[in-house]
Amino acid sequence: MDLDLPSSLIDRTFILLNSQSGALETVDPGLLVIYSLLLVVLIIGSALVSGSEVAFFSLSHNEFAQLEQEEGRRAKAILKLKEIPRTLLATILIANNFINIAIVLISDLIVELSLGDTPFTQASAWLSTNTNGLLSAETWSNVLSNSVTIVGVTFILVLFGEITPKVYAQVNKMQLAKFMAQPLVFMVKIFKPLSSFLERGSSLIERRLEARTGALSPSREEIDRAIELTVVDDMTGNSEIDILKRIVAFGDVSIKQIMTARVDVIAIDVKSNFHEILDSVRESGYSRLPVFEEDFDKITGILYAKDLLPYLEEGPDFDWHHLVRDNLIFAPEAKKINIMLKEFQSSRMHLAIVVDEYGGTLGIITLEDILEEVIGDIKDEFDDEIEVVYQKLDKNNFIFEGKTLLNDIYKILEIDSNYFESIRGEADSIAGLILEIAKTIPTINTEFRFRSFVFKVISVDKKRIKEVKITKL
Repeated sequence: MDLDLPSSLIDRTFILLNSQSGALETVDPGLLVIYSLLLVVLIIGSALVSGSEVAFFSLSHNEFAQLEQEEGRRAKAILKLKEIPRTLLATILIANNFINIAIVLISDLIVELSLGDTPFTQASAWLSTNTNGLLSAETWSNVLSNSVTIVGVTFILVLFGEITPKVYAQVNKMQLAKFMAQPLVFMVKIFKPLSSFLERGSSLIERRLEARTGALSPSREEIDRAIELTVVDDMTGNSEIDILKRIVAFGDVSIKQIMTARVDVIAIDVKSNFHEILDSVRESGYSRLPVFEEDFDKITGILYAKDLLPYLEEGPDFDWHHLVRDNLIFAPEAKKINIMLKEFQSSRMHLAIVVDEYGGTLGIITLEDILEEVIGDIKDEFDDEIEVVYQKLDKNNFIFEGKTLLNDIYKILEIDSNYFESIRGEADSIAGLILEIAKTIPTINTEFRFRSFVFKVISVDKKRIKEVKITKL
C-alpha cells in the first residue's frame, strides 16, 4: 500500500502498524526522547538514593567525629541526619519506591511508543492458537508486552539502581554522604507525613512482637554462633572471636566473679612501721595497697607506692600515715562490672573494696581486672608467668586449687562461661561449686560428675577444699 505523506510528517514520525485495527499510528520521536531522558534521570536518582543508604549507615564514629570538626553545611546536614536514623531510613525507602514506580511507568510508555503491538501480534496469535484459546490473542499480547517491560526494568534497577551504587558507596561513602546530605534533608521534610506513619507502624509491630515473644533480642548462644560465622577463622580471627564473646558477656559478669579474694589481698596494717611498708611494696610489686585498722573489715584508705618515693631514705619511725588517701570506693559483690567500669571512669580511681551485705570486706577489684575480662590477661614486668596456679597432667586432666575462680576454669578448660550455671548457685570458685553439689565438705577421693566433667577432691581439711582434679570425659 502506497502512502502519500508530506516529507515533514515523515521526518517527525515513526510509522507503526496497529495489528488490532489495521490502522496506522504515528509517534512523535521528540516525545520518545523526552521519556528516555526522564528514564535516565530517574535511574540516576534511584542510584543516588540507594547508594546514600549504604553511605550514611556505614559511617564510623571516627568519621562522625571528623565531621564535627568541619564547619560546612554538608557536614552539619550529615550530623543532623545522624540524630534521626529511623526517619532517614524511612525517607530513603519512600523516595526509592516512588522513583522505582516512576521508572516502571516510564519504561512501559517507552516500550509502547517505540514498539507498539506489532512485535507481539504474530507471537500472541500463535500462542492463542496453540493453547486452545486459553487466553485471547489480545491478552497474550499484553502479557508479552508487560513481560518485556518487567524483565528490562528489573535488570536496569538491579544493576544500575542497587548493585553498582551500593558498591560505589562502600568505597566512597564520605563523598556520597556529603553529596546527598542536603537533598536528603529536603526529602525528610517533604516525606515527613509518610515517614512518621511508617515509624509509628514499625514501632507498633515491634511492641506487638515483644509482647508475644517476650523480647526481640537474640540469645547468648545465637550471638556466639553469629560471631563465629562472621569472623575469619584463623589465628587472628580466634582472638577476635574471644574478645567479641567477652564483650557480649561483659554486662552479665558480677564483681564477685573476678575480684581478688581477701585471703589473697596484700594489705598494710596501720601499726606497721615505715620499713615494713617499704618491704611489702617491694615484695608485692603493687602500685596500690589497702590500709586497714585492727582487721581487714575496717579499711581506712589506700597507700600509693609512688607517694613513698620522696621518703625512701627515711627511718622506720617515719610517720607515713599522712600519705594514705581516704577516698575509697566500696562496691557490693553483686554489682556488674560494666557499671563498675563507669564508676572507675567517673571517679578516676583504679581500685575498689568489695563488700558483702553486712559490710564485711570480701576482697578488692581493680580496673585491670575488669579490662582483662575483655582483652584477656594483661602481663607486665611484675606479673608471674603463671597467674592461675594449676597443673595440666595431660590434655584431659587438670589439678586446680580450690580457691581458683570459675572464670579462670572456663578460660583454661576452654568452655562456655555459663557451662556450670545450672549448678553453681552462689559459688564463684571450684571449691564453692563442689560445696553446692555436695552440700557439705566432702572427703578425699570423693567424685562428682556433671555433664562431660568429673570432679575429684584430692586434698581437703576441716574448713575447706584445697585441691580438685578435673577430668574431661
